[in-house]
Amino acid sequence: MTRTTDGAREGRREIKRRQTRQRIEEAAMSLFLERGFDATTIEEIAERAEVSKRSFFDYFPSKEEVVFAWQDGFADHLMAAIASRPADEPAVKAVQHGLVSAIVSAADERAMALGELIRRTPTLKARDQLKYAKLELKLTEALKARSRSDEERFRMRLLAAVVMGALRAGGEIWNEQQPGTSLETFAHQFFGDFWKALADFGNEGRVS
Repeated sequence: MTRTTDGAREGRREIKRRQTRQRIEEAAMSLFLERGFDATTIEEIAERAEVSKRSFFDYFPSKEEVVFAWQDGFADHLMAAIASRPADEPAVKAVQHGLVSAIVSAADERAMALGELIRRTPTLKARDQLKYAKLELKLTEALKARSRSDEERFRMRLLAAVVMGALRAGGEIWNEQQPGTSLETFAHQFFGDFWKALADFGNEGRVS
């Protein structure tokens, strides 16, 4: 047996299933990046992963689900990053550092190539928008865990919603940056500008 990241014991069967799932993901991503999403068949993915077509469907209901499997890992990293921040730290600071940590950790060469694949594949681009709804739920959960009252939990719910809107805009702006730009520096600068803009909107909306 081995232990998972949350300390739970993982049996031999669970280890085998996790390894098979990872093998399918790796095979699918390699083929998608080599040939394109639409040109890759489930049969080809199964063959490269050395599993049956039936086994593929035991893990993923469709090709699209393989592409977006990484988002679950991103959401888990985000929750863990926020949970690791000091309990007395302001929520906006915890959110910023948590998001930047998760973004930078997920931004390897393959993730960047995957993002480009999604942007140039209409079916994936439409499906990609659902990730923000999932991430908002996870972010809300992480922030509520830091809250001590119903009022604070309500504020955290609003914060999660506006931050997801910012994350969507930030992703679009990042895609326009020059090659070689530091993602971590960009992300911190973006959130700094975002908090300032949010404060300015609040001041504009005050009724005298």
